[in-house]
Amino acid sequence: MHHDATFELAVGWERREWNREISGPSSRRQRLAARGPYQAAVPAELTYATIDVDPQVLAEAEDAAREITRFDAEISAVAARRADDTGAGSSELAPLASVLLRTESASSSEIEGVTAGARALALAEIHQRTGPNAQLVSANVRAMQRAVELADDISIDTIRGAQGALLEGHDYADPGQFRTTQVWIGSGALSPHTATFVPPHHDRIHACMEDLVTFIRRVDLPVLPHVAVAHAQFETIHPFNDGNGRTGRTLVHAMLRNAGLTTRLTVPVSAGLLADTAAYFSSLTAFREGNVNPVVRQFTEASFRAVGNGRQLINELEQIHDLWSDRLASRRGSAARRALPHLLNQPAVTVTTIQTAMKVAESAAQRAVEQLESAGIVAPTSSARRNRVWLAADVIDALDRFAERAGRRG
Repeated sequence: MHHDATFELAVGWERREWNREISGPSSRRQRLAARGPYQAAVPAELTYATIDVDPQVLAEAEDAAREITRFDAEISAVAARRADDTGAGSSELAPLASVLLRTESASSSEIEGVTAGARALALAEIHQRTGPNAQLVSANVRAMQRAVELADDISIDTIRGAQGALLEGHDYADPGQFRTTQVWIGSGALSPHTATFVPPHHDRIHACMEDLVTFIRRVDLPVLPHVAVAHAQFETIHPFNDGNGRTGRTLVHAMLRNAGLTTRLTVPVSAGLLADTAAYFSSLTAFREGNVNPVVRQFTEASFRAVGNGRQLINELEQIHDLWSDRLASRRGSAARRALPHLLNQPAVTVTTIQTAMKVAESAAQRAVEQLESAGIVAPTSSARRNRVWLAADVIDALDRFAERAGRRG
């Protein structure tokens, strides 16, 4: 049984013709290696596949799933308590949920080598000039938000929509469209002949994605193994020209939400995967050979790490909020006091962003920013009087500590 199930999930291979010339400078050996037919993957069909996970791996995955659910409930309780204290209602959860979504997006981007610090990302979020990486991470935040909002309807269209949101304006990536050429994985490989992995030929993508979406809709599988296998299959299909890793990790969150493991939060699973990206990538290779256990184990361990790190971040933000509350002289219900949760979520602000977020007149927003500055909660980024930006350094520092813990091995 175990052997059959393992064999059932392994990718097959098919011979495809290769008629392209290598572009760019290449040696005679490289040109010779890139001649003649090549082998492209044929992913296993998952619609009716048996997903055979070792009992111990399965037990640990169930523990991790419970931990995610507990964390989701804890944060909702924290938010409810805070709402009672401030009289702000259910809006108190939004900052904590947004912070976690943003840290997850940043970690998912970092797996692909796209790194942006908390300060750059906060500035990009309010459309200030930053480097290209911060813009890409900011787009990843939007893509993940979109995927999670559409969790009730995971379809080919919603998956394409998430990739479209991620790479909007990057024409080379053909945003929102499946690829129409053969791609291959492996640094330095000039053709599929010498690649470490060759995803399926583009003719097969639509059928593979239909099968994957049908598999995602199955309700007979434990959640984390289901999510891990769906993610690994998505990466194997590699349906887009770019953004496959990040889009595949937004799919993880849509599935966690769809299964009810998370109700309001994005647990930073990618931050958990960051601790050992080599093990994550090799688990995808094992999956292609028919062994699901390594990728299920990766997602299990990542979930435990994510909850631990996420909990620490939320605790630090809670402490920052309490410290600020004590420092701020303005009364309950004032724009400055109502801006505190907003600053936890978005630690870079202008008078205009405060005006919009707090729904107050420009003069009230200006006064709120002045009160926040005099309490030492925010500080201006420059001495310029026009188009001034203020930063909450306490929050930036907490987010950078989160990122540092996420990237730490062991």
